[in-house]
Amino acid sequence: MKTTITATELARNLSRILDQLHAEGGEIVIERNSHRIARLVASPGHQSALEAMGDLYRILTGPAGVMWESDARSGPGKETIKKGMRDPWAF
Repeated sequence: MKTTITATELARNLSRILDQLHAEGGEIVIERNSHRIARLVASPGHQSALEAMGDLYRILTGPAGVMWESDARSGPGKETIKKGMRDPWAF
């Protein structure tokens, strides 16, 4: 979704516009006096660091990838990287 709205419309309907942006994604361009002054862009979904880096070992070469995966799966903390975790940005 790419929409252009006036600053006045944004001020009057902020909650509804933010809900729409959250639900549909995309961006909203804000204009004042027919000049673009800002853009609102939907935030990407939330991911933990482990989820975001879950497949890093696949782009590392040979032994470095195997060692990184082993360290990540046995590292400190409550979470560990689960087997079969996929690339969150792949389609």
